[in-house]
Amino acid sequence: MTNSSSTRRRRGVLAAIAVAALTGGVGLTAPAVAAPAPLTNLAHLDFLLDTASPDEVEGHTTYRLAEEPDLVLPWTYADARDGGTFERVGGGPLDAATGDWGQGAYNADDVSRAAVVYLRHFEQTGLESSKDSAYELLRSLAYMQTATGDNAGNVVLWMQPDGDLNPSAEPVELPDPSDSAESYWVARTLWAFGEGYAAFRTEDPEFASFLRDRLTLSREAIDRQSLARYGEWEVSDGRKVPAWLIVDGADASAEAVLGLAAYVQAAPDDTAARTSMRKLAEGIAAMGGDDVRTWPYGAVLPWTHSRSMWHAWGSQMPAALAEASTVLADRKLLKPAVADAAVFTTTQLIADGPDNGWFPTPADKVQIAYGADSRLQSLLAVAEASGSEAFDELAAVQAAWYFGANRSASQMYDPATGVTYDGLQADGSVNRNSGAESTIHGLLSMIALDSHPEVAERALGVAGVDFRDGLRLIEAEAATSTTGEIVTPASAWTEESLYSGDTLVLDRGEKATFDLGTASSSRLVEPVLWLSADQRSTSLWKTGRLPVGVVSAKAGAQGVSPVPGVLLPQPLVLPVSGKNASLGVSAVSGTTTLDALLVRPTVARLQLSGEAGATELVQVSGLLPQRVTVGADGETSTVHVYDKTGKRITDRAITGTTSITIPASGFAIITR
Repeated sequence: MTNSSSTRRRRGVLAAIAVAALTGGVGLTAPAVAAPAPLTNLAHLDFLLDTASPDEVEGHTTYRLAEEPDLVLPWTYADARDGGTFERVGGGPLDAATGDWGQGAYNADDVSRAAVVYLRHFEQTGLESSKDSAYELLRSLAYMQTATGDNAGNVVLWMQPDGDLNPSAEPVELPDPSDSAESYWVARTLWAFGEGYAAFRTEDPEFASFLRDRLTLSREAIDRQSLARYGEWEVSDGRKVPAWLIVDGADASAEAVLGLAAYVQAAPDDTAARTSMRKLAEGIAAMGGDDVRTWPYGAVLPWTHSRSMWHAWGSQMPAALAEASTVLADRKLLKPAVADAAVFTTTQLIADGPDNGWFPTPADKVQIAYGADSRLQSLLAVAEASGSEAFDELAAVQAAWYFGANRSASQMYDPATGVTYDGLQADGSVNRNSGAESTIHGLLSMIALDSHPEVAERALGVAGVDFRDGLRLIEAEAATSTTGEIVTPASAWTEESLYSGDTLVLDRGEKATFDLGTASSSRLVEPVLWLSADQRSTSLWKTGRLPVGVVSAKAGAQGVSPVPGVLLPQPLVLPVSGKNASLGVSAVSGTTTLDALLVRPTVARLQLSGEAGATELVQVSGLLPQRVTVGADGETSTVHVYDKTGKRITDRAITGTTSITIPASGFAIITR
């Protein structure tokens, strides 16, 4: 890069920032009937960008800092104001005297991911302004990376508006100081630098060389920290788990793998990076579900310290495994990604969409773009790696969330403005703020949809929910009768899981009855029990006089789990007939502590509709295939039936309604 080209680039970016700031934000229009093409609109993210001029700090520098002293970074939050505008806001309380925030104005997590947005947009469109913004953000991220000393390669999370780094934010976040150990932000730094190197390798070899050096710095930090334990295994409540994941997380490790995969494809000679990627991918794969028929239904779990936790945000584990399986030519890595995409994701789509957390019940019902995007990216990546169109079809259902296929029937992204709302609340209300994280992940989804126009067209065309019958929750305190005791936990959070409400405690001989209601298909029931580490509990479950299961269980060895004992669903052996509304339980021995019942139809259904027609998603759970009636009177439909691996079993056109067979743990997608 010549100095003159650098100067022209910076002037363009800084001018765009000034214009965006003067607008005071981006107003939202009414939901459009059909979104313009392309869907990606960078206007709101451009508005979030600002500049800082940091002082010289030991261990922190970046590319051409002396020549280009201003850094470009996105504000963390943007609060909605009257008139459809937004105010940029930092994290933590504001000190009016100093202008500092308790945390800061900018954070490395958002800087890295914003860089990925502009990188992908540049690669998709060739737009110079996106290349320039990516360049500026990558420079800023490199400044936040600690370049020397014992913590070299780690990253300071927060920066104040004037460019001062804030290694110890308030409220405290671990690690503290934020560059004292590996972290999510180190993983995301690898993500950005990896994709940055791939994009700039031929565009600007000098800058790409700098990015390669900085990626190597963080990769070496991971090698000497978490990956120093490669090959070691730990136990978490009886389950064997890998000891070498970044911050013990498959979620954080997945985002590092995304960057390393992009980098290794562009720099195949870097065997050290390839080795680090392979080790992380192996650890992520080890967190895959063993049995798709029971909790967690094939999901790749995010945290080695909990068997009871899955969260949508950062759930790009299938995407990372799919990318790694391709780069490393290792199909074994793809298997858990396929199970997550084909079974767990389908279960969640039908239940209610990308809930923030199943802990193990869907207790955190907030839905955010980070979760929706993670699911969408994973489906598209698995589709590409596996060659199965099943996952593209599921991706269209997932993407429709942005355009109204959600519990609020609200548009969560507006292509006319580039605004992605901060969240959909459990009660259906919408958080109308639009901070960096939501904006970033909404745009990453739109960039992906612009690359998959058929998926985008379907998502836009069926953005209304007509019908939903999937996994649901019945609380323990909803028992219609009981001789036991309703107990409120001292804390809903157990340090590794979350009670969804009160518990029902049954001692030996005590009973309870629940009303499941009637249904068109039989139901699979999983009582969610607190299992003690030192006492086995046994309970008998009946519908009428018919036993449907005996649950006899205790917690496995605690190991790295934060507390002894575990909150886990326990499957009943037999399904409950749709004709039987009542389910009873009696404690046989020990103490049975029930949080809730997870109830899944053996035939679960979701139907979306809109201007493009309708999409029906049908999933079969349990041990046996099911005959299912699909289609609509007087209409022609296309039926695709897939097994639990995404392999297509049936491809046919029907007129009116007809009966099809769906294999156990498989699904069908019917479009018209």
